[in-house]
Amino acid sequence: MKTYQGKSILKGTAIGKILYYSKEEQMVQRKSIEDPKAELERYEAAKAQAGEQLNALYEKALKEVGEQGAAIFEVHGMMLEDDDFNDSIKNMIEAQKVNAEYAVATTGDNFSMMFSQMEDEYFKARSADIKDIAERVVGILQGRHAAGDLGDEPVILAAKDLAPSETVQMDKSKLLGFVTELGSANSHTAILARTMNIPALIGIPVDADLDGKMAVIDGVKGELIVDPDEETLAYYQNKKEEEQKQRELLQQLKGKEDVTLDGKKIRLYANIGSVGDVARVLANDAGGIGLFRSEFLYLEKDTFPTEEEQFQAYRTVAETMAGKKVIIRTLDIGADKQADYFHLAHEENPAMGYRAIRICLDQPEIFKTQLRALLRASAFGNIGIMFPMIISVKEVQQAKQYVAEIKAELDEKGIPYGDVELGVMIETPAAVIISEQLAKEVDFFSIGTNDLTQYTLAIDRQNAKLDNIYDSHHPAVLEMIRMTVENGHKGGCWVGICGELGADITLTETFLKMGVDELSVTPGSVLPIREIIRNTSVK
Repeated sequence: MKTYQGKSILKGTAIGKILYYSKEEQMVQRKSIEDPKAELERYEAAKAQAGEQLNALYEKALKEVGEQGAAIFEVHGMMLEDDDFNDSIKNMIEAQKVNAEYAVATTGDNFSMMFSQMEDEYFKARSADIKDIAERVVGILQGRHAAGDLGDEPVILAAKDLAPSETVQMDKSKLLGFVTELGSANSHTAILARTMNIPALIGIPVDADLDGKMAVIDGVKGELIVDPDEETLAYYQNKKEEEQKQRELLQQLKGKEDVTLDGKKIRLYANIGSVGDVARVLANDAGGIGLFRSEFLYLEKDTFPTEEEQFQAYRTVAETMAGKKVIIRTLDIGADKQADYFHLAHEENPAMGYRAIRICLDQPEIFKTQLRALLRASAFGNIGIMFPMIISVKEVQQAKQYVAEIKAELDEKGIPYGDVELGVMIETPAAVIISEQLAKEVDFFSIGTNDLTQYTLAIDRQNAKLDNIYDSHHPAVLEMIRMTVENGHKGGCWVGICGELGADITLTETFLKMGVDELSVTPGSVLPIREIIRNTSVK
């Protein structure tokens, strides 16, 4: 038995086998082989496994984002069976007597380059598809686990680090918890762990030797216990059962109103990152969705999601929530949320760089595609649109102008849309200072406490070395929140909190007494927060 000390992202207990995941690109070496027939059989087996993975991804996407969103995996499956692609690989193995990994990688590069140089935009877009398919097959041949492939049994995932795009592709039903060596408690990957309500640790030394070993995550102590003895395992199994009983007690709060002892009604909503997260929202009885991080629709793909793909995702969420409020944040790409096809240049300080609303206003066609999808989907539910990373009134006015233009286009075509509330994220000190002016432009504010803390304290939330002084309870941060609530109400809009601080039960009463109208939290935090609301008097 060996115990590793790390830092906890979410309190709770996880028990299961470790799956070691390495995302490091492994160099594909050219090797001479003696038996081309055996190598061809290796390739065929890997190709068949890749086909099974793509079919599974198609079925998963079909349930979560609809037929349009799932189509990419169907296309990949067809390209995997392409005769020219396969003939090139097989010929290389037989004629040159080289290993299958080299043949697949070389063919993938050749075909990808060929497609990228074509004039037809459709075929150009297939360049990235070919590369993705080749990498999938090479990964299988090398015995590497794909980010979304967790196997048949639920596991504790161990990795050096995880990007948000990798985390979002994982089958949440197979993820008991995860541990990483790198990363920060305030990263978007950590936020996703809290959204999924799974125990997670950072700062744990991770290597391939952990793969397949039984382990326990103690989210309270921040410990990973590998190869626990029988006594330790029995202790944590009992602890896990106690945690389950506590969750069952909270279930009694389902259906109860989110009202304080003195009668103030609070909007208690949930944060999500994908269509699949809606099940957790409903299971935890949230009053609505206060933050749908739409950028994860982009991070899941290797090219820009179409208007139709986005529309289907937004419509599905709106319909499933059956008239409850669904606030969708427009694209917040950049900083630690990177998608290769955006071709964002390297920046020394990306958190304060080219990201979020800045990209949208600078590249209006991307923005307008999303706005059209959002407005079309609003005809099927109660949708609100929220703009992130605002620092000026001018930005809000420009965004509203685009919304007005899209509405005019839809009116001209006779396409219906709903009565959409518009809001902004308050996550910069600049937005706090001018919040009374901003309030006159919008229907609501949502305070993003993660970035607001980062910018107020001048601390990079991704820098694990500064976790010890990153203080979301800092008096300056709490004063920023108080000012925002006061100025928002003066300007005539309602004010919520959608950052991680909203789920901090030590501050719930403080926020209620400040006059906060809405708290949007991870789905698993809804019922614990409801319990506090119902036992608090704001007077």
